[in-house]
Amino acid sequence: MLSEKSAETIRATLPAVGGAIGEITEIFYDRLFVAHPGLLRDLFNRGNQANGQQRQALAGSIAAFASALVARPDVRPDAMLQRIAHKHASLGVTREQYQVVRTHLFEAIGEVLGEAVTEEVATAWDEVYWLMANALIAIEERLYATAGGAPGVTRACRVVARHAETDEVTTFLVRPVDGAPVPAHRPGGYVSVQVELPDGARQIRQYSLVGGDADGGLRFAVKRVTGTPGDIPDGEVSAHLHDRIAVGDTLHLSAPFGDVTLDDGDGPVLLASAGIGCTPMIGMLGHLAARRSPRRVTVVHGDRSPRSHAFRADLDRFVAALPAAEAHLWYERPETPWPAERTGLVDLGGLAVEPGTVAYLCGPLPFLRAVRAQLLARGVAAADIRYEVFGPDHWLGQA
Repeated sequence: MLSEKSAETIRATLPAVGGAIGEITEIFYDRLFVAHPGLLRDLFNRGNQANGQQRQALAGSIAAFASALVARPDVRPDAMLQRIAHKHASLGVTREQYQVVRTHLFEAIGEVLGEAVTEEVATAWDEVYWLMANALIAIEERLYATAGGAPGVTRACRVVARHAETDEVTTFLVRPVDGAPVPAHRPGGYVSVQVELPDGARQIRQYSLVGGDADGGLRFAVKRVTGTPGDIPDGEVSAHLHDRIAVGDTLHLSAPFGDVTLDDGDGPVLLASAGIGCTPMIGMLGHLAARRSPRRVTVVHGDRSPRSHAFRADLDRFVAALPAAEAHLWYERPETPWPAERTGLVDLGGLAVEPGTVAYLCGPLPFLRAVRAQLLARGVAAADIRYEVFGPDHWLGQA
């Protein structure tokens, strides 16, 4: 892994680089998109670029990777790499693009830190970058091979049904136009959906798979993203899908990916979600129900209200189909008489958590932090708590 000499240099310069990483990434992205405007138009999420979320996530991942290497130079932080690699594979990232990123990133580092970037410092950070890049390239190439395609290959799929789950959430059922079987996918996974927007941009977003049908279809869920004036823009792809895509239209989907998917086994499972985080969980729960799994399954979900709770009927149906399952729901604004202890935010304090439980979490970061802390306090091993966060993962390397 990281050489001893470079580890010493990284350890000495990490505070300076870490302190300036926000400025470095701003300059990096500006340079990158000037030189390669097609990356912003057709690969990067323009909404996350506009509000700065993706830039923060890149900074966090680089700093976290370097910190991990310094702390344990002989150990590769595979959990972090797997998460990034699955997202990259769903976007069709190629080996060649890593050199493009390296060029503009190191130009930005030099511009911000100036004379502090000696040849020794540049060599050490170059070693860190390529350790991370080459590890990601290797993982991504294995993912492409398993999916049976090359980077960026999508399949044309026809929308055969759409259904409004709530005022904000719509599901789309699609089948391949060529009639070929859909690729195998694990419960909790996602696909990238590419759409052509009115300005010609081909933007890509990831959406959780929530099931399928007997005729070989895939069903994914889309929540309309509503921004805040002057701060966060509306979701241009989610709005396009909600407002413009009808039954009979064609969408382009990647193969399914995802690093937080339901493991096989017979041990107890806890599925905890908040808001639209229920989508990968309903995919896992549906998988268990279809097989009438004997596993002990505990479902935990928090939402604003019953009206905003997507897949509530599916949840009830799947839990009823399982011999050892139970659901616990919290609503911040109940619309009918509701227990006081289940009003507000999710609190696991009164729930039994069986030894050996593997927990899957999905929702906003405050929810993830709170539930993870409660599970750790209840004796669930950190390695048995897997989480998914939609959008750039600002928790990467910190959980």
